[in-house]
Amino acid sequence: MDVEKAIRSRRTIKAFEPQPLERETLTELLELARWAPNHHLTNPWRFRVVGPQALGRLKRAAGALAAAEAEGADAAEVARAAAAKLDRAPTLVVCSVVPSADPVEAEEDRHATAVAAYIVLLAAHGRGLAGYWRTPAVLRSAAGREAVGLGPEEEFVGLLHLGRAKQSAEAPDRVPAVRYTTYLD
Repeated sequence: MDVEKAIRSRRTIKAFEPQPLERETLTELLELARWAPNHHLTNPWRFRVVGPQALGRLKRAAGALAAAEAEGADAAEVARAAAAKLDRAPTLVVCSVVPSADPVEAEEDRHATAVAAYIVLLAAHGRGLAGYWRTPAVLRSAAGREAVGLGPEEEFVGLLHLGRAKQSAEAPDRVPAVRYTTYLD
């Protein structure tokens, strides 16, 4: 698939077949992420492929967080629903950044890490796989961070859901470039 077609046809998919991606495929996708542009070649991104035990810890943390915030709702049901969102895809990858102490470089590191995550999604799509990017609150909480081993020196960037699609998605209308582009003299 050529790059332009991949960019135009990649979609957020939220229904997946149950089998996880093979380690070899994941390694290939994560290897491509290293080609993201990053100032001074800092390679600030970190990826954690979530295994069954880590997923269990993360689901418990997500459920507890959601239940604690459930105002007037059935806390057990809210906890179950929050944890179930983590079961949508058979393969989850936590993406984080180890930012520089320099504020400008730290900003560059975060953006480079976002590009690296998008490379993973785009490369997965190019292989006929599906994915989407989430930023669940649980991975900004102490319990969620602990569940996946995010240290205090790292910042959470995204949770990539990957697998084989069980559904298709239509392309929504997109705003044409003329609406958000300014050419300066």
